[in-house]
Amino acid sequence: QVQLVESGGGLVQPGGSLRLSCAASGIIFSIYDMAWYRQAPGKQRELVAIINSGGTRDYADSVKGRFTISRDNAEKTVSLQMNSLTPEDTAVYYCRAQRRIERYWGQGIQVTVSS
Repeated sequence: QVQLVESGGGLVQPGGSLRLSCAASGIIFSIYDMAWYRQAPGKQRELVAIINSGGTRDYADSVKGRFTISRDNAEKTVSLQMNSLTPEDTAVYYCRAQRRIERYWGQGIQVTVSS
C-alpha cells in the first residue's frame, strides 16, 4: 500500500518561510520522480516543483528563486523549502510520486500566507 504523508504546513506571514515534507512508504522511493503541486481556491492544481530520480530539479516560474525541492532517498522523503512567501502562495500543497504510468498523491496540506 502506497502512502504519501505531507507535513509542515500552516499559517505564515508574508515574507516568511515554511518547509514542507512528504514521507513515502510502499514504493521503491529512489526510482520515482517526486513533485509538489498546489491548488488554490477556485483554481486548477498546478505543478510547483519536481525532482526526478536522478536529482534534476525544475520549478514553476512563479516560485523560481524562492522555493527549493530536495529529496532524501535513504529517508524516503521529499521536501519543499519555501521562502519569501506571498499571499499568492496560499493553497493546498500536494506531494506526488510518479513513474511511467504510475501516479500516487498525498492527501494535501494547507499553506496560508496572511498577515
